[in-house]
Formats: sequence, structure tokens, C-alpha cells
Amino acid sequence: MISQLLEPSRPLDDIAPLGRIGLVALSTDFNSEQDLRRFYPAGVELFTSRVANHNPMTLENLRAMAPGITGAAELILPGIKLDVMVYGCTAGTLAIGQDRIEDLIRLARPGVPVTTPLQAGIEGCRALGASRISLLTPYTEDVNLQLADQFTARGFEVLSVAGLGFTDDRLVTGVSPLDIADAAVAACDPLADLLFISCTALRASLAIEAIETRLGKPVVSSNQAIAWHSLRLLGYTGRIEHFGRLFEQPADDSSASLAHLMKLPTDPGASPA
Repeated sequence: MISQLLEPSRPLDDIAPLGRIGLVALSTDFNSEQDLRRFYPAGVELFTSRVANHNPMTLENLRAMAPGITGAAELILPGIKLDVMVYGCTAGTLAIGQDRIEDLIRLARPGVPVTTPLQAGIEGCRALGASRISLLTPYTEDVNLQLADQFTARGFEVLSVAGLGFTDDRLVTGVSPLDIADAAVAACDPLADLLFISCTALRASLAIEAIETRLGKPVVSSNQAIAWHSLRLLGYTGRIEHFGRLFEQPADDSSASLAHLMKLPTDPGASPA
């Protein structure tokens, strides 16, 4: 038997040369990973871990996710630099709180910018110049009211909120994009500047253009907003087509990557590879 040690003759490829995005998804999530990858351009890659969560989707159960978030973030490419971190649950952000989620993730990834569907959605609505909005969710009324309160607290006038009444997030991804579009048209107040569609489990990205055409106004969805906001945090200014008016907004220099432009410290011991 001949045993050989062979070495590549070419330099190793740079995996994700335009940016590495870490996603903490729910253990029951069918949708967000493949949905986000539809948005991201070549050169930007998504790397995922999962955090345990439990149904039904009550605020109490959503809050119970919090202790697992740091550990989930630690499991994404340990020792490798990430450029942006995403916590992938809109309702979970409502229940746990944006600030606490950022703190929990930064225990594992100090210095890395963090976004959530709620934060990204609010920033997206602001970028589109909205002041009056309607909300469509798959949730029950108690979660819907919390969501409306969050947008109101951020300066928006919530004209209407409609929910699909799901208590099991595993079923939400099964809602047809055609039904999402029909529900969007029914849910949006004629006086609203735009419609926000909440929940990373909903396949709203497949219907955004159709909904905008039917409504004649912008639509922001959870996963669309995450993709848009995380790309802005990377400093990416390329064009993304077929996913709604949000991606047509001019880049704001102030939202360019904190990690790249301010040279924030990377994780202790992290490799730049």
C-alpha cells in the first residue's frame, strides 16, 4: 500500500468574500434559512444554528427561548469571524426584547452587529418613509397587540392589525403564498403607507412583488427586512431585484458595516479565515 500526503496547488478559496452572516433560527423553523438565501447575493453566505423553542406560540413560551440563545450563537462556526448576527424570530423579539437579545448574542459574539426581524422591520418601514402602517401576522390576538404596541412606541400609527390565529409555528410555513397575498390585501388599511407582514416562518417573500402590485404600496416582511438590514450592516450596496421596493431604497452611508468600517474587535481567538 502506498500512502501519500497531497497538498492543494492553488490558494484556498475565500468562503463568503462579501460577508458571513450568522443566523440563530428556531428549532421548529422550516423557512427562514432557505428564504434568506433567496435574498443574499453571491459572495454573502448564511451560517445557521438553532435554539430550542416550544409551541404553542405564547409570550411565555417565546420568552423561554432566551437562555438558549447564547449557546446557539456560539455553535455557528466557532473561532471563525462573522460579520453580522441575526436572531430569526419576530415574536420572540417581542417577548424577550431587542436589547436582551443583543446582549445574549454578544456574549458569544462580542463586537458583532446584531439584527432581528423586529428591528429590521422598523428600520425598513422608516427607510420607506412610512408613518401609518397596517400589520399582517400569523399570530393570535395577544401577540398581535404586543406587535402593534412596539410599532406605536417607535412612532408609527398602526391603523390595523390582522392575524391568522396560528399557535403552532410549524404550521405557518404551510400557508400558501397565494393565501398570504389574499390576506395581505384584506388586512391593509387603504390609508396605510405600507403593510408589514410579520413572522420569519411565513413564505411572504414569494409574494411580495404580487402584493405590492395589488396594493399599490410597499410591503415589508420579516425575512425581507432581515436580509435588507443585514446587507446594510455589511455595507453591501449592490442591487437586489424582485423582492420589493425596500431593496430599491438608496444605501445610507451611516448604515455601512460597523464591523468593516469601525474595525470593531472580533471574537477572542477568532480566525479571519
